[in-house]
Amino acid sequence: MKITVAGGGNIGTQFAAHCAHKGHKVTIFTSKPSQFGRRVSVVDRQGKTIVEGEVFATDDLENAVKDTDLLFVATPAFMADEIAARVVNDIKRGAGICLVPGTGGMECAFIKALDRQCVIFGLQRVPSVARIVEYGRSVCATGYRDLLHVASIPASHAEECANIIQSIFDISCRPIENYLGVTLTPSNPILHPSRLHTIFEDYRQGKVYERVPLFYEEWEDKSSELLFAMDEEVQNICKALPEFDLGCVRSLKVHYESDTPEKLTQKIRSIAGFKGIYAPMVKAESGYIPDFGSRFFTADFPYGLNILRQVARFADVETPYMNDTYEWYKDFSGNTKSFSYENYGISDKKIFSDFYLQ
Repeated sequence: MKITVAGGGNIGTQFAAHCAHKGHKVTIFTSKPSQFGRRVSVVDRQGKTIVEGEVFATDDLENAVKDTDLLFVATPAFMADEIAARVVNDIKRGAGICLVPGTGGMECAFIKALDRQCVIFGLQRVPSVARIVEYGRSVCATGYRDLLHVASIPASHAEECANIIQSIFDISCRPIENYLGVTLTPSNPILHPSRLHTIFEDYRQGKVYERVPLFYEEWEDKSSELLFAMDEEVQNICKALPEFDLGCVRSLKVHYESDTPEKLTQKIRSIAGFKGIYAPMVKAESGYIPDFGSRFFTADFPYGLNILRQVARFADVETPYMNDTYEWYKDFSGNTKSFSYENYGISDKKIFSDFYLQ
């Protein structure tokens, strides 16, 4: 296939390398094409190459997608509208558009692509943790999953899309019934906000911190308690939408095999792929302050947690923990840009259901 990957970061580079390794013709759209080599690779923690392949990098997105069979969108969710506006009129009819990861509301940004008989599909979770080793050349990937889940719009293409992902990564891939099963995945949209809320709950303008804590390795029970509370709210949303098959939206108690906050804390602290990641902070004059430009803030609250809150309103479910955490974020971040279903014409429960059930 001819494959275009939008995004030259951690996940985009990983996907490009796997696709190229399988012999596909791969183009990477990036704002820094000159920093890409002709070959990109995925390595393990010891630096041993897992896969590698030849790619072409460009900053001309419109030309990159004109004849592409498959577009992977691996950019932050807040860029989805811009990416979609630039490709929906040029992308080949019937092409696949895969959103990685599939959360963040990006499925709505690409609604107009459905008029070109394109198939939108997304992964519940990424294949592994991936971190850039050398920009434009290699990423380190750890903890590849044994099983991936894929959903599509229209839903009838889910098995076909799952087979594509399976063929690229050689990981078992299972189709799920509808895309809402991806949208409601209790991953980063509640994982990161729960930790950030507890790290920075006492933050105010002018406050500085003496050190930057490790995000996962110093995870606290208080973060686990909030995470479990929001995870339960996600499960309540699923129960309130019986017209959807949402059995694939597993509780984090099951996903992390931890039935208490204390067990969850130990589990998160021990995950190899989470090692060495620091809380999003920047140097200030006499210490450190939150980095409000980090994707932990710019993506996981307005394009993660806020989407779950909106689905809850469609389902008529109360979400006090999500609401409190989101209002806290708004109060101290000053960010006013966020996802809204209404921007895509999805203004009531019926339109919402019709969109995700197609």
